[in-house]
Amino acid sequence: MNFIEARKLVHEYIRRDEEGNVESILTAVDQVDLDVKQGEFVAILGHNGSGKSTLAKHLNVLLKASGGSLWVDGKDTQDGDNLWDIRQNTGMVFQNPDNQIIASVVEEDVAFGPENIGVPTSEIWNRVEKSLKSVGMIQYREHSPNKLSGGQKQRIAIAGVMAMEPKCIVLDEPTAMLDPNGRFEVLDAVTQLNKEKNVTVILITHYMEEVIRADRVYVMDNGKVVMQGTPRSIFSQVDVLKSYRLDVPQVTLLAHELRKSGLPISEGILTRQELAEALCQLY
Repeated sequence: MNFIEARKLVHEYIRRDEEGNVESILTAVDQVDLDVKQGEFVAILGHNGSGKSTLAKHLNVLLKASGGSLWVDGKDTQDGDNLWDIRQNTGMVFQNPDNQIIASVVEEDVAFGPENIGVPTSEIWNRVEKSLKSVGMIQYREHSPNKLSGGQKQRIAIAGVMAMEPKCIVLDEPTAMLDPNGRFEVLDAVTQLNKEKNVTVILITHYMEEVIRADRVYVMDNGKVVMQGTPRSIFSQVDVLKSYRLDVPQVTLLAHELRKSGLPISEGILTRQELAEALCQLY
């Protein structure tokens, strides 16, 4: 079985009046199938309101499905007895790191998660040191989080999740509030954990450049998965992505426009180096 396996997953937001009568039903996740292997880096794309964040909250059971099935690490998310194990092995990093940082000292904040799941004190501090080193923040262990940049705070949030030693990290638009340098710092730390520690990564984002790092991509629209494939296969379909109100990396769009103008270069170019090589081959 895959680490994450969803079949016809549905989530409905139900609005009721003061008397408890149903006023409206919004289907935020609609018949979604999802397969993620241990150690994969999977990106989920979609415009605002597409259902991607609602889907993310199901992966560590912050929400429960209205229909269908979802298994995480071989455990049924609908079974309340599995809640503890799933959340222990599937950590979540939210968009705003200030919503996750609760301590006044960095190392104490990173220690909070493992302490709450009953890790022995001596082991906690080993994990704190290891996690801070893995995200390049060990030199800030005695600093106040309030004095850190947005990118540094997000790396601390990731370290806090890593100290719990999960098999999977779900990142729900973790770079939405960061500048380009901060986005690079966070994604670099996540990619390193994925490649070196075999941590499964689920990245929810609307920044196209971040998706290039993924092994596979799911595209959501109106609660449904409308496209899936490798980053190259997805970004080869520029016009289809635009129909779902999504952009593509700037270099991919430039290559697409050059191709439309008559230059014989391939679709799905993802980096500036690939474009430069493609242009050099023409001459």
